[in-house]
Amino acid sequence: MKTSLFSIVLIGIIALCSSCREDVDASALEVYDGPMNMAINIHLVQSDSAIVRSDIRAPKQLEFANGNIEFPEGIEIQFFEKDGTLSTTLRADRGYLLKQENTYKGEGNVQVRNLIKDQKLQSEELFWEPNKKRIYTEKFVTVQDGETLFNGTGLEADETFTNYSLKNPRDSRILVPGEGN
Repeated sequence: MKTSLFSIVLIGIIALCSSCREDVDASALEVYDGPMNMAINIHLVQSDSAIVRSDIRAPKQLEFANGNIEFPEGIEIQFFEKDGTLSTTLRADRGYLLKQENTYKGEGNVQVRNLIKDQKLQSEELFWEPNKKRIYTEKFVTVQDGETLFNGTGLEADETFTNYSLKNPRDSRILVPGEGN
């Protein structure tokens, strides 16, 4: 009798526990891979020996768990000479900081202007490696150097866009007066 009473109580407990259990939605268990932090109107100044070297601004920044950062509403980076003179600007419709590689990536309408040498670059994608002080792309680029316009695929330059090389130039031409401003 004790055994059967014990069996009935055990079966009752099992039935109660199993009947109260809810089915878990598998999608609720998926790992969240969206942004962990968000910042508005960011302004980051990078200096070397108390001399401003670059100034980064973006209206919105999203930071992810892996350390990558996205600038979905655009990014602007300014580069300065050792004497503090603004030499180059870089703008992109969207930007990313790839933390593992310590590389910035600009996408969309990417424009670089060297104010000192009157040079302009336009591309749909551009990378900046701060540690190597270089910018590069494998995409189509248009470079305006003074009154000459160059087109090509792929470019490598120093971060201030003072010295550059086109990898696969396609054509070049002299600008008509008033064009390209």
